[in-house]
Amino acid sequence: MAILARRTAGSRRRMLADINVVPYVDVMLVLVVILMVSAPFVNPSLVELPSIGRASRAPDKPLELLIRADGRLSLRDGSKEIANDLPAAIAAITERQKANPQAPTPVVIAADKDLKYDAVVKVMDQLQRADVKRVGLAVRVTK
Repeated sequence: MAILARRTAGSRRRMLADINVVPYVDVMLVLVVILMVSAPFVNPSLVELPSIGRASRAPDKPLELLIRADGRLSLRDGSKEIANDLPAAIAAITERQKANPQAPTPVVIAADKDLKYDAVVKVMDQLQRADVKRVGLAVRVTK
């Protein structure tokens, strides 16, 4: 709201712009009080997670595809060695997957840490091209 002020010495008028902030402060204090009073009544949203029972069958033992530092490959099922080269290993893996297409056998690649990353990627690429499902990488956990 503009107020015109008169000067006693001259006929010039100037505009004075004043804002009364007291009503704004009052409104803000009322809003803060409303929020403080209503905050305890608001329930935080809780997520109800589903629960499951025990598995009906034991998890599958994965096939272990070993890649040594010198590049040699071998496929093991537990302690039994199945194949010594990549084509034979892929054939054995796809044969097992065809035997049970509903639950494909998982394959874990255990590569030597000094091996070049390119060799591991090439093996993973060959497994993917052979449509091998459930491929993972083995790591050693240290504390």
